[in-house]
Amino acid sequence: MRSRSAVINVMVRAAQKAARRLKRDFGEVEHLQVSVKGPGDFVSNADLRAEQTLREELLKARPDFGFVLEEAGIHEGSDPDHRWHVDPLDGTTNFLHGIPHFAISIGLERAGEIVAGVVYDPIKEELFWAEKGIGCYLNDRRLRVSARRTLGESVVATGLTPRNRAKDAERKEFVAQIDRVVEATAGLRRFGSAALDLAYVAAGRFDAFWESELASWDIAAGICLVREAGGFVTEIDGGPNLLKTGSTLACNVHLYPSFKKLLNEAAKAR
Repeated sequence: MRSRSAVINVMVRAAQKAARRLKRDFGEVEHLQVSVKGPGDFVSNADLRAEQTLREELLKARPDFGFVLEEAGIHEGSDPDHRWHVDPLDGTTNFLHGIPHFAISIGLERAGEIVAGVVYDPIKEELFWAEKGIGCYLNDRRLRVSARRTLGESVVATGLTPRNRAKDAERKEFVAQIDRVVEATAGLRRFGSAALDLAYVAAGRFDAFWESELASWDIAAGICLVREAGGFVTEIDGGPNLLKTGSTLACNVHLYPSFKKLLNEAAKAR
């Protein structure tokens, strides 16, 4: 096993500490107090507790770094070049329904570039981690994206955010893409956690993933995972600004041109 750097160790320790309480709460999910943020988008006490733990642990180790937090927003640090993108519970709806598919996601941005990422699935005890120039790993095993070359043999994943469901134009565009993808591929999956979808692309479990209007905390860690596993991650139209736009396409190098073309043609033709 490749030894982890100091910064990865900081991220892993924070994720594992936050996960201990999440696992206890998941075992008593029916007792959680839940407030509604919007259609299909919930926040539970579990989110808030996990985020507080993550922030405290990361601050303790790197007190000068800033934060982009799902629940608490943006906090500037005294170091302008470094900030954490933190999702304490990606897959909240799964969590609240007792579905064991959710994760903690931590990405580290340095001077505008994501340079490290950790996605931790506490139920399956799968720790995905990556650092720029070091590679991508699942626990202690090196990961590579899949080697499939044709869409017809590929399994791909997607998601539909509450923001998209509320917008008629975006919803119709998504449905048009779904139709084309179902026709062109071996299978389509929607599991409800963008962080894990990206981790699964890095692990070769999915051959591609796309979704629009994601937040930076949803995708920051996954961007690093996929790239360090040898894959491509861009906006759906190929642009580089996915942290700002949330438009996300992740794929292996062989499928990337054809899958990007399919999605964009479907969007234009709807």
